[in-house]
Amino acid sequence: MRNNRFFRPMLWPTVMTLAALPVLIGLGLWQVERLQWKEALLQRIDTRLNGEAAPMPAPGTWDAFDAEAEEYRRVKLTGRFLSREFHHFTQDEGGAAGYGIVSPLEVAEGAVVLVDRGFVPAALKEAHGGVPEGEVSFTGVLRAPQRRGPFDGQDDTQKNVWMVRDPARMGAALDGMKPAPFIVEAERGSFPGEWPKPKGTRVDIPNNHLDYALTWFGLAGVLAVIYIAYHRSNGRIGRERKKA
Repeated sequence: MRNNRFFRPMLWPTVMTLAALPVLIGLGLWQVERLQWKEALLQRIDTRLNGEAAPMPAPGTWDAFDAEAEEYRRVKLTGRFLSREFHHFTQDEGGAAGYGIVSPLEVAEGAVVLVDRGFVPAALKEAHGGVPEGEVSFTGVLRAPQRRGPFDGQDDTQKNVWMVRDPARMGAALDGMKPAPFIVEAERGSFPGEWPKPKGTRVDIPNNHLDYALTWFGLAGVLAVIYIAYHRSNGRIGRERKKA
C-alpha cells in the first residue's frame, strides 16, 4: 500500500485567500519600511538634541528657511526681550493645565524670534515676574510651527490665549511684525527665577510600526492556517491509500 498526498483546492476560498494574502504581507512589509524610517528619524532627533549648539539661523535666511527640516537643532541666541508675551495653553509633565510663556526676542537688525520661555500654572499666567531685562544670551531648541489639529480649538486673541504656537499668527498680533518662521524652546536654566519653568524639549513621536508589522504578518499566518484547516475539515487535504 502507498500513501499519496492529495490537495483539491476549493474555488472561492482559494480565490479570496490568494487575493488577501499579498495585501496582508504587503502591509506588513510597508510597516517594516516605516519602522526603519521612524528609527532613523528618532536617531537624527536624538543626535541633534545632544549635539553642540550652533548660532541661530541669520534673519537673511528666514524667507527660504525650512523649519521642519531643521527642527530639534540646538541654537544659541542673544537679544532683548520685548514686553509683549503670548500665553500658549498647554500642560506640564504631570498633566496639569497651564500656559507656555512665549516672548518675542529682538535679535540682530531688529528681527524678532518667538521664544517659549517655559511653563507657568494657570494661576500665574499674568503674575510670573515678567521678562528678563537687558541683553540676554541663552541656548534653546529650534521647533517648527505647530499645525492646528482637529481638537486644538481656536485661539482667543482677546484674552491672549493661543492653542498652537504659530509664529505667523502670533506675529500678526505684534503690530504686524514678521517673526522668524520657527519657535525656540529655552533650555532649562536659561533664565533666573522659578517661573516660567522650561520643560525641556519633549519628543512625542510614537513608534508602533513593529507592532503593526507583526499584526499584519500574524493575520497573514492566521489566514493561511484557516485556509488549510478548512480544506482539511472538508476532506480536500490528506492522504489516500493505493495498492502498490
